[in-house]
Amino acid sequence: MSLCKTDAIVLTKSDFRETSLIVNFFTRDYGKVSGILKGIRTDPGKFASSVEPFSSNEIIFYQKRGSGLHLVSQCDSKDNFYEIRQNVIKTGMGIYMMELTHALMQPEDKNSDVFDLIMSCLNELKSSSNPEKIMTIFKIKMLTLSGFKPHFDSCVSCDERIRGQSKFSLSLGGLLCPQCWQKDLSGRLIFRGTIASILHIEKNDLKTNLNLGLNPQIKKELEIILNAFINFHLEKELKSQKVLNKLAVAV
Repeated sequence: MSLCKTDAIVLTKSDFRETSLIVNFFTRDYGKVSGILKGIRTDPGKFASSVEPFSSNEIIFYQKRGSGLHLVSQCDSKDNFYEIRQNVIKTGMGIYMMELTHALMQPEDKNSDVFDLIMSCLNELKSSSNPEKIMTIFKIKMLTLSGFKPHFDSCVSCDERIRGQSKFSLSLGGLLCPQCWQKDLSGRLIFRGTIASILHIEKNDLKTNLNLGLNPQIKKELEIILNAFINFHLEKELKSQKVLNKLAVAV
């Protein structure tokens, strides 16, 4: 076994037997890591963290070769994102970020860009008056960095540059030019401004993207397309997305 120390974000946690927790972390140096925190439920003071979802921690764990579950010997809280937890919608968004990361990322596949994206979005979410834009940016960047982004640079079927109207195909994972619309009769028309917004967000950092103007039509279409693509790819709707949908109706 090797001893590892790294910054980590809590994705999920679940009870293990009567005294312990199994926690899925996304770490800066080792990617997604599953660890057992022995005795934390009967002795919470054993670890300097409550390991709440989307909290930032520094962890030390023994990396077991040939096992997907490692022993966490130390877990110290760095930021519990208290400001986010004071707002139910922002809390739901934080949990959604963790659920999507958990679903898209493979175990122990290091991706420091994904780690930095999560931390940047959570820090912006603390005080943001426009959390929906942060979520849109997160989804697009997360799909890009994890290797699952839809194809928006050209026609996904013939690879020709699209100069006019196009349709988005869920099953083919990208845009279709008018000559290829018959390849997916369920494809939906998409605004050129929506395509331009996605390409801009893919290529720029969070700070730059937060200054991007999105009119109501494009915001709505981005939400529909991104959610539909994620649901299609994962073959399910994330639980946190269902909660956010209900909260949006309630508000």
